Amino acid sequence: MRRTPLLLLFIGLVFVTTANAQGIIPNPKKQELRPGVFQLMNGTVLTYATADCKEAAVLLRQQIQMYQGISLVLQEKPSPNTPFIRLEQGVSKKHAERYRINITPDQVLIQGASKAGLINGISSFVQMANLKSEGLAEAHSVRIDDEPAFAWRGMHLDVCRHFFSKDEVKRYIDYLALYKMNVFHWHLTDDQGWRIEIKKYPLLTGVGGYRKETIVGRQSDTARFDGIRYGGFYTQDEVREVVAYAASRNITVVPEIEMPGHALAALAAYPAFSCNGGPIEVGTKWGVFDDVYCPGKDSTFLFLQDILDEVCSLFPSTYIHIGGDECVKNRWKQCARCQARMKAQGLKNEEELQSYFVQRIERYLNGKGRQMIGWDEILEGGLAPNAAVMSWRGTSGGIAAAKLKHKVIMTPGKPCYFDHYQDRDRLKEPLAIGGFNPLDSVYSYHPLPKELSTKEQRYILGAQGNVWTEYMPDFKEVEYMSLPRMAALSEVLWTPDKKKNYGDFLVRLRYHTVLLDRIGAMYAKHFLQK
Repeated sequence: MRRTPLLLLFIGLVFVTTANAQGIIPNPKKQELRPGVFQLMNGTVLTYATADCKEAAVLLRQQIQMYQGISLVLQEKPSPNTPFIRLEQGVSKKHAERYRINITPDQVLIQGASKAGLINGISSFVQMANLKSEGLAEAHSVRIDDEPAFAWRGMHLDVCRHFFSKDEVKRYIDYLALYKMNVFHWHLTDDQGWRIEIKKYPLLTGVGGYRKETIVGRQSDTARFDGIRYGGFYTQDEVREVVAYAASRNITVVPEIEMPGHALAALAAYPAFSCNGGPIEVGTKWGVFDDVYCPGKDSTFLFLQDILDEVCSLFPSTYIHIGGDECVKNRWKQCARCQARMKAQGLKNEEELQSYFVQRIERYLNGKGRQMIGWDEILEGGLAPNAAVMSWRGTSGGIAAAKLKHKVIMTPGKPCYFDHYQDRDRLKEPLAIGGFNPLDSVYSYHPLPKELSTKEQRYILGAQGNVWTEYMPDFKEVEYMSLPRMAALSEVLWTPDKKKNYGDFLVRLRYHTVLLDRIGAMYAKHFLQK
């Protein structure tokens, strides 16, 4: 039969739609679809070229088992005349995270510019393996050449307001890996709990790791409390385990140790480092508090340096996050030591005193070969010389920092705060802190402010989604608030603008419900109503 152009167009649309229905998030930079499928089943051979490739192959085997329930056989060389999967290096190293996939009915070849590239290729292949029946999946024949648009593709998790187990944190990291996010910002200390073991100061977890009770519902002057002691912390061995788990998935863990504000938990344990010496209790409400670290005492800095020594020994990340946000300065105004410090340093006001505090901590971290990063309040009173800035109060802080030639992570509350509502009708949603950040708003975000020149935009490393957990008492709610907004942000940060299409994203996202349902994830389903 003679094929008319209209029929050929119809066949092409069916083919593309079929491919997209089991497609990749984030959408690859280049992909060429071809006829045929590779069948994946129990016993399919998985081979590797080098030791790094073998480590990646072990991860691929784990991922295929988790998401498709299929058991691959790991061996160094393929069996004759048998379809196989092979991992090898060999892509240009111009971009370390670059990868290629070439799928035919006979083999799957995943190549990476580095181990990071291989892991990215694995994430794409896992998403492409469309489960047809128990023990059988198919991946369309395709050639993919892909690399990310931004270097910093991050997700944050607050474990202070509510604590999540080591295994739940690892599950969160699994979601980051699925969508090729490469930074896990672990918010470990705050007013309501200190969550990391510091061996030199055991009371940080012994006292600061627990609050006597927790506020119920919305914050108000007549708030109710549950009367239940609450807390927990991660041992240093558990931290190392999480860091290694993330690293094996091309994810860097950036710890956040809050200072000079958001320090009630630490000061409850060691009140001598406050301005008035206590007594102080671990926070039971949300918000900000007057008691903060005292920069008028040298002992405060020695205390924090000791903590940072242990933190740096646990986290190999270049960046150490010191918070720097929402520091109430009432105590400093009343503190004789703080006022004496200001006079001795020639500081005009308490904002400059905060800058003095931040710069002193930065010098210490730089001396240990690390870079400091903080929320955009660290701009106030003068930015530390080498600091990177997370712009959360809109984009103005990031714009100002980039113009000063400082590296910037864009994470404005709208749309990057995933603790905000996803539905305009709040009665349909779990209790949240407020705001409205629906999926389409996240997907339409552009991290490069138009106010910056092309040269200045180079200081924007990427962006990040933040998950603050005041109103997320269990991990299922973390999943619900993170997914699928995390997937949308991943495409914002990976895919070239010309390849982004929200309608196409929703088609691919519908396929992802199969993967998420298989592992029992709790995700928001508003997009299914589109």
